[in-house]
Amino acid sequence: MTDKPLAPTSIGELTPEMMTKYSEGTFTDLIGLRFTEVGPDRVCGEWVVKPHLYQPAGIQNGGVLCTVIESLASTGGQFWYGDQGNVVGVNNNTDFLRAASDGTLRAEATPIHRGRSQQLWQVVVTDEQDRLIARGQVRLANLPKRS
Repeated sequence: MTDKPLAPTSIGELTPEMMTKYSEGTFTDLIGLRFTEVGPDRVCGEWVVKPHLYQPAGIQNGGVLCTVIESLASTGGQFWYGDQGNVVGVNNNTDFLRAASDGTLRAEATPIHRGRSQQLWQVVVTDEQDRLIARGQVRLANLPKRS
């Protein structure tokens, strides 16, 4: 059993370290995603490309990129939506632009649109040389709390 930090009274109180700790034992933990910035207007994370994350061709599996893109966008969307309810991803469209087989990849999620019922976030993934690896968009549905 992992020691997870006590839940904050509001999502806005979460730090990158707390988000990483909350992810222990989940799929994002398995791929090694570490949150480096969290907030309503920007979420960043990074992970190290390792052989267990390869596809058969010996490069980063695209599913890992999709997971990171979905995770960062959803986290940002939830931060923005706050205690009004929950957000869920309803579409993830990811373009793979350059292969990566080693090193640290970094991703940055920023909002494109935030409305009453949905949000659209863009996520950019780069390598250590600041080359574009992937770019994705995630559409989120805002689900208000039920009375």
